[in-house]
Amino acid sequence: MEEMAQAPIPSTAITVSSTPTTKRHKTTDRCEPDHQPLLPGLPDHIAQLILSLVHRPATLYSVCRSWRRLLYSPSFLPFLSLYALVLPDQSQSHRPLEIYTLDPVSSSDNWQALPPPPHPPLRPVLRHPSFLSRNLPIQSVSVSGNLVLLAATADNLVPALPRPLVFDPVSRSWGFGPPIDTPRRWCAAGTSRSTVFVASGIGSHYAPDVARSVEKWDLGSNNSVRHRSNGRNWKWEKLEPMRDAKFSREAIDAVGWRGKLCMVNVKGGSAKQGVIYDVAADDWSEMPDGMISGWRGPAAAMDEETLYAVDETKGVLRKYDAGADGWEEILAEERLVGAEQMAAGGGRVCVVESGGGIVVVDVVASPARVCGVLDVPVGFQAVAVHVLPRMSRPD
Repeated sequence: MEEMAQAPIPSTAITVSSTPTTKRHKTTDRCEPDHQPLLPGLPDHIAQLILSLVHRPATLYSVCRSWRRLLYSPSFLPFLSLYALVLPDQSQSHRPLEIYTLDPVSSSDNWQALPPPPHPPLRPVLRHPSFLSRNLPIQSVSVSGNLVLLAATADNLVPALPRPLVFDPVSRSWGFGPPIDTPRRWCAAGTSRSTVFVASGIGSHYAPDVARSVEKWDLGSNNSVRHRSNGRNWKWEKLEPMRDAKFSREAIDAVGWRGKLCMVNVKGGSAKQGVIYDVAADDWSEMPDGMISGWRGPAAAMDEETLYAVDETKGVLRKYDAGADGWEEILAEERLVGAEQMAAGGGRVCVVESGGGIVVVDVVASPARVCGVLDVPVGFQAVAVHVLPRMSRPD
């Protein structure tokens, strides 16, 4: 999975249809569709190696059905797609959490629903009389090509997930991660390389030891859900606790960046505290002044190397300069005002806007530009986005 093809999300992304059904695309085949070699005169395994060198999956998709099938086979290096966790609007509040993916190669204008998670369906409490002004959070991360659901709130304000739910796009399958000693919500959650980290948060009730605790779960090199049946080969490991319990008040993204996890204790533009966890040293330090001063909204790191953040008050996307301990403005865009969550991958930064749509920014272009504004299926609003390998297709 680590060697997946890093083809960028195409810059031709446009506003999409609101229907979640998948459209059939009509193309003219230039290859015979049935039982023909991928490349005449070559064994298929050699042809597959050659075709894997093509950096634009859309080029392969446009040629013939056999190449299209190859693009979506589990054995072929997957290109990147966009995944969105969506919640029903108030008129559809009885429906469970759903997840959709937008395939930029074969389905540029329609979302496809993921297979449902294992039963019973996840029906998190989204609103509560005690928190009329906000939705209760659902926390998810992407790690080693997998989507992981980590935390949510059930009835009576208790944690909804005793163990993580893991989706492997290549096998199109769900599985369970290892049970966590203290299931929690409103925690700090993030990843570094193949490892998931959970820090602080609240269990069924507030407890100081939980609010300072840190645990990690290493998915390891063989991270396919198919080879980790029910998480029996996985486990959580306790780490050096946090210095205080000030990170248990909100659901926080712990952003993996250059071997560290960076996090702040409150969202938005209010005064905040920031800390950095050194993964290798298992040690905590204060966030540099320049970094915390510009952390005024959601943040994400591209390939865990380049750190981006949106100033949700001004609608400005910035990039962090570690040498100068400051932030460089990349793009100002009105639709980024009120940004709620973001992900980065394949040369794109994808931001969940305040209305529940998704703004896609091409940060490789010079200058950076908005290359798409995506609507999610009717009756839903996006709460989180991830950039992950495309789903495989059954033969």
